[in-house]
Amino acid sequence: MAQYFTVHPADPQPRLIRQAAELLRGGGVVAYPTDSSYALGCQLGDVEAARRMRGIRGLGEGHFLTLVCRDLADAGHFARLANWQFRIVRQGVPGPFTFLLPATREVPRRLQNNKRHTVGLRVPDHAVVRALLAELREPILSTTLILPPAEVPLNDPLEIRERLESTVDLVIDAGPCPAIPTTVVDLSSEPAAIVRRGGGDPTRLGLH
Repeated sequence: MAQYFTVHPADPQPRLIRQAAELLRGGGVVAYPTDSSYALGCQLGDVEAARRMRGIRGLGEGHFLTLVCRDLADAGHFARLANWQFRIVRQGVPGPFTFLLPATREVPRRLQNNKRHTVGLRVPDHAVVRALLAELREPILSTTLILPPAEVPLNDPLEIRERLESTVDLVIDAGPCPAIPTTVVDLSSEPAAIVRRGGGDPTRLGLH
């Protein structure tokens, strides 16, 4: 049965954040809020927890998960950024953007696009996520909390607990999220390409 933490959206309680980080370190799968929507997350290197997340979402191995990072410096450990890529990413973090970038050796092969060797990274603008990442000291491997056959994410923490209490280990309730997907920008080759338009305004990045 999933644990349920009610946290302040702007000033999350440190005790609950520490407990959530410990649960992730112990192999847990967490439903947590971001600046776009609720997401599922687990520890970066935990193969079994990642398998569980894919099962909840009904995703195959071909669907790539996202690394949610604390800041641009953190993201730089997992993606190679040329000057032109850095200038674009810098304008979009923190915020509701996902960037597809060439992966570094720090990213396990199973999390990279097999052909392009890319990885999806993002830095959310949400106090709960920032606190959790600071406590965890590494990215969270994540996917948007969309349950099949729906096409939009769950946004009510109580409904999330009701529907997932036997399949996740923790639900972090910080109130509703915008429930708008991120804008996905492919920076794996020049010029940059917008793959999906969502909550992030591409003009903020100098794109159209």
